[in-house]
Amino acid sequence: MIAAQAVRRPLGCLKTALRHSRQQKALLVRSMATETTTTTPPPSSQPAASTIPPPGLPVRATKFHTIKSNNPEKPIRTAFAVYPRVPSTRSSNPAALEAYHAQQIRRLDRTGARTALFSKTSKDSVRPGDVLQVSTTRGEPFAGVVMSVKRAGVDSAVLLRNHLTKVGVEMWFKIYSPSVTGIDIVWRKPRRARRARLYYLRKPKRDMGNVDHLVDAWRRSRNVFSSKAKGGANQGRPGKHAKGNKRR
Repeated sequence: MIAAQAVRRPLGCLKTALRHSRQQKALLVRSMATETTTTTPPPSSQPAASTIPPPGLPVRATKFHTIKSNNPEKPIRTAFAVYPRVPSTRSSNPAALEAYHAQQIRRLDRTGARTALFSKTSKDSVRPGDVLQVSTTRGEPFAGVVMSVKRAGVDSAVLLRNHLTKVGVEMWFKIYSPSVTGIDIVWRKPRRARRARLYYLRKPKRDMGNVDHLVDAWRRSRNVFSSKAKGGANQGRPGKHAKGNKRR
């Protein structure tokens, strides 16, 4: 058994040597093939195909920015190209959902009054803490404190809270819903709320309670202004009693 192992050892070393020689020969053949195949292309005056922009793609005009030097022999120290900003894909290709929302808003709100009423940029927009009255085609108008405004395109909504029979009631109203016939600002909060969602009004200490007294005062002020306008319009027209007095 020991003699057989001593005989196999030199055979194994010979096999490894032959394997290494075959690997080196293969590497040599590959290197020679690459050296013979790689040749430098001849110079051509035409630009490469990779540098030519595809048809329909706007070509950007490049500008060179130069930095001057104090050396009179080399007035320009360095220069580099300045490329214009790449146009945003969102501006050139708007999202389909945003375009759909804009189309529906133009169809439902042709005057743009409701969009301006709940816009963030408008100074006269509705803010959390104000009291609104929403009139619908389904029943009596509902008035309440604005707890939050959900701005989601055509699905924008407002959450109002009021007390009915000493029970807190909250209702969501879609701003652009065809069933909503009118939205009036009854009362504005003197100070701007620090939060966008006034969910703390649900607590008994923070709850404003019923806002019917604010609605009644708002209606009386509207009636007063409307009656003054009617009286001022009819001041120049004599009535029946005036005509009778003149005849006498």
